[in-house]
Amino acid sequence: MNVPLLFRPAPDAVYGFPGARRLAGVDSAWQRIEVWDTPQLGCLFALDGRPMTSAGDEFVYHECMTHPAALTHPAPRAALVLGGGDGGAARQLLRHPGIERIVVAELDPEVVRLTGDYLPEVRGGAFDDPRVELVIGDAAAFVARTQERFDLVVFDLTPPDSPAAGLYTPAFYGGLRRAMTDDALVSLHLGSPWHHAARIETLLENLRGSFAHVRPLAAYVPLYGSLWLMAVASDRLDPAAMDAAALRTRMAARSIAGLRFYDAGLHAALFALPLAVRDKLDQVLDRSLTVRRGDAAQ
Repeated sequence: MNVPLLFRPAPDAVYGFPGARRLAGVDSAWQRIEVWDTPQLGCLFALDGRPMTSAGDEFVYHECMTHPAALTHPAPRAALVLGGGDGGAARQLLRHPGIERIVVAELDPEVVRLTGDYLPEVRGGAFDDPRVELVIGDAAAFVARTQERFDLVVFDLTPPDSPAAGLYTPAFYGGLRRAMTDDALVSLHLGSPWHHAARIETLLENLRGSFAHVRPLAAYVPLYGSLWLMAVASDRLDPAAMDAAALRTRMAARSIAGLRFYDAGLHAALFALPLAVRDKLDQVLDRSLTVRRGDAAQ
């Protein structure tokens, strides 16, 4: 039976996909997982009523969450994906030939199973690549015990009001540093500036307290029904300082082609947020766009 699939990003907002058909629903130990087929975006999955990934537009989110950071780094070799059980982030990171190891630390094995069954194109065989290790369990526990150091960290997680809440804190960022190289970059998604402004402000403020460079970027993600903010943070490398010529050179040297959303020409535009967004987030966002004076002076 086809029914409207509705998502509520905020108490006063709703959007959806008419004609959707539910393919699977599982209550795991952690969350409610549903898989839907939609005329607009094909198969998608949701966690506790939140849209996560769709076959039709996953490339927008996953390309923005990986390539701006990975191309800012001159030679990334190891990456850690927190969450990411659908495999989309790992698939994009594998495009960088210098990557020797990717750890995907996913809490819920049911996410891995269901997305593999219904959205295999998102994963694209990434979990079969010998460079990728899938670790099932608490990502915070993995970070606490690992002796590895990573050049890239991707927060491919549910929002802070979820089982992932503890991973969006200054305390976790502090512990994460031990597992990061000195010039590592962190990518994470923030939310919609129209529906999650307060959450975004808190996330950016916490990031600013933990990293010298914090650069928000924005892309419209159809599944999320809104302009969606993400961020790249680092102590040493600034993705907003990368120009198109340097990015094209790196993409050519790494033989990165066939992307569907991101390219060198788009990079600067992603980090050039609209005035309305900057006004919405007010002073916190304005401060996060500027390297802290003390760090810049060093």
